[in-house]
Amino acid sequence: MKRTWKSLLLSLNWLLLSVGTSIVIILTQPIAPVPAQAPAVSQETPAPTTESEPKPSATPESKEPEPSPEELARQQKLMEADKLYLAGQTAEAEKIYRQVKAPVAETSAPQERKTAIVDPTQLSPAGKVYWRESEAGIEKKLQTRTLVPLRLLVEQSPEFIPGYIRFAQELKKYDRNTEAIDILERAVSLYPNQPELVKARVTSLADAKKWMEASIAARQFAILNPQDPQAPEFTKLAEDNLKRYKSYIKEEIRGNALANIITGAVGYALTGSLLGPFSALDSSIMLLQGEKAIGESVSKQAKKQLELILDDQILAYVNDIGQKLVKAAGRDEFNYEFFVIAEEGLNAFALPGGKIFINAGAIAKANSEAELAGLIGHELSHVVLSHGFQLATQGNLISNVTQYLPLGGTIGQLFAFSYSRDMEKQADTLGTRLIVSTGYAADGLRNLMVTLDKQQKNAPPPWLSSHPGGSDRVNYLENLITRNSYNRYAYEGVERHTQIKAQVKQLLKEKKEQEEKKEPGE
Repeated sequence: MKRTWKSLLLSLNWLLLSVGTSIVIILTQPIAPVPAQAPAVSQETPAPTTESEPKPSATPESKEPEPSPEELARQQKLMEADKLYLAGQTAEAEKIYRQVKAPVAETSAPQERKTAIVDPTQLSPAGKVYWRESEAGIEKKLQTRTLVPLRLLVEQSPEFIPGYIRFAQELKKYDRNTEAIDILERAVSLYPNQPELVKARVTSLADAKKWMEASIAARQFAILNPQDPQAPEFTKLAEDNLKRYKSYIKEEIRGNALANIITGAVGYALTGSLLGPFSALDSSIMLLQGEKAIGESVSKQAKKQLELILDDQILAYVNDIGQKLVKAAGRDEFNYEFFVIAEEGLNAFALPGGKIFINAGAIAKANSEAELAGLIGHELSHVVLSHGFQLATQGNLISNVTQYLPLGGTIGQLFAFSYSRDMEKQADTLGTRLIVSTGYAADGLRNLMVTLDKQQKNAPPPWLSSHPGGSDRVNYLENLITRNSYNRYAYEGVERHTQIKAQVKQLLKEKKEQEEKKEPGE
């Protein structure tokens, strides 16, 4: 039967009256009864996947070769060193670690950087001239005479911190805010531990209404420099800018709420489905509630769609590592949970609010607890720095909350975050810092990348397909460790990891055998 415009308007009026007084109702898919479960692996029937949901790797996993006698001897040495390290005999442990761990490649040595200076009297003769010329330009309010010498100053004397700050301030006076932010970002990449430089960048980002980026920059400094006297000030800056960002998002969503309902009502009129408007409300309400609410809600859906490992020992192992890193992460407002997915591929993802999912294959392919901690630390860093929440709110969710599948688009996007290169570097930096501060060897994530680089043949593992990988990533991590003098000769955690790794491999083997038995009868 064709719908007339009159019936469409009646449908719209009825829907607005029905929803207007109860805007917070959420319509979700009914929860199907959970079938019987095997002792270690959840057997819940996965929901149909969407294009944006994670899919198993199409490339079959190659069987890993058995460790050689040399590798077994190396593992025994690392176990011996781990015992000494845990017993407080760190000097003795370091000697053994150095014997069995390969040195960092010379090609990855960090570039020479001059020590930062803040006193103009320490500048070179040319630098002093540029500094004086900029002062004269400021006094006479001459744009060219101010900006040209400042540009030459930061190019020829990049170690002079006040040069960047003044250059950015003057650019902002002439409405060149984007250039000012770029200058400060370049400076912070060279001297990330200079508080005044970072503070200037945070201020510039906030002035440009980039409150989430400002929050992330401030929080990263506070976490990476906990002993700095200004660390509490940076934590407050992070919280203040995050509040501003959330307030902005709430206004955006509230402003679109009526439009979402109307669009959904039109969807009802055209399709006869009531799910459209409620889906719009559901997505909007989750975003209004914030990171924690998003993580709680979406993780419930994720656990229905994913086959999870329920083995107590494996879960306790992953949770122990995760909670240890959480204590060093600097954000205690989330309920952090760690889950293990019964999949062979090396993959992991994190939801806003502290819900982290690790593939069993990540445990099977990591060679030590430190390597697995590096992976978990990287994903945890995305949570701590609110990367997922930023993408969820700034991406397509606000504009696409009128999709006609309840929560489908939301879940799909949260599973398939496409982090920027800058976000990935931030997660590498903070993740490495987290494992260092909790006593693990600093090259845990770096070594996992080396393992992946060796294992991948025609196609990269799923985690690398969505994260920067290869030798460039390894070199960057080595530079990070060397530049910051992080300790590579600390706890590896080989013995316990080897035991858990064997359990994981056995479970994956049993799962594969069960799947092969089912195939003929299907």
